[in-house]
Amino acid sequence: MKFIKKMAAKEIPYFEIKPSKSWNLFNIPELIKYKDLMFFFVYRDITVLYKQTVLGLLWAILNPVISMVIFSVIFGGLAKIASDGIPYPIFSYTAVLPWTYFSQSMGGATSSLVGNAHLLTKVYFPRVMIPLTPIFSKLLDFAIAFVILIIMMLFYNISPTLNVLFLPLLMLLMILTSLGLGMWLSSLAIQYRDVRFAVGVITSLLMYAAPVVFPASLVAEKFGDTAYLLYGLYPMVGVIEGFRSSLLGFNPMPWDLIGMGSISSLIIFISGSIHFKKTEKIFADVA
Repeated sequence: MKFIKKMAAKEIPYFEIKPSKSWNLFNIPELIKYKDLMFFFVYRDITVLYKQTVLGLLWAILNPVISMVIFSVIFGGLAKIASDGIPYPIFSYTAVLPWTYFSQSMGGATSSLVGNAHLLTKVYFPRVMIPLTPIFSKLLDFAIAFVILIIMMLFYNISPTLNVLFLPLLMLLMILTSLGLGMWLSSLAIQYRDVRFAVGVITSLLMYAAPVVFPASLVAEKFGDTAYLLYGLYPMVGVIEGFRSSLLGFNPMPWDLIGMGSISSLIIFISGSIHFKKTEKIFADVA
């Protein structure tokens, strides 16, 4: 009994995890420290998605191709929507490519915390890695689908201009927007499960608001230059029009739309990061 009392009197070492007092959006050194876990999350996301499927990664090609065919028949063939002199199939596919990444990565990030709720109460790791996972994993689908765009450009005898050098900038804008909205929606979805059901409606509205099936110049023709500039506050407008300009080269780079979209994208990203860090301390309680 004396031995037990002596052992009980000793202090047991423990670790207490407290939020950082410094204001930062991301703890980069911490993310680097957990890079192996990040790789596992991304690998698991890719393998689980295509596990036990017959076509596997071919779905990364079929999804945008089917959308391109439908848009070409309905909007290019029946509705006769202008495409700035570009063959409508490649006009629509060049827009579908970034849009598919944006919608899938945003949707995946939205449901990521709810889908990994069991991890939130068991072990510590940077919580932002969970919505980051689909942002990285969907880049594989984007790269695979991009090969089809290259084949279409060869088929239509279209050569990219020097503006193709700006493609990484457009992709960065696309990723920042997806991550910013993903952090907003994921942190809201784990508190209010209705958000997951609303994402489908939101995604449909965002698609038809983006210049996927029509050129952004149509907005200027119908509503004027001011409306056209304000339209650029939707970040995917500048991304989509930028993709068309940099890859197809039929129009100059829409720097006005890209500039407006960059401002709103940074606002979405920064506010999403702040909201995520502010609410992550309650994730384990509401998961």
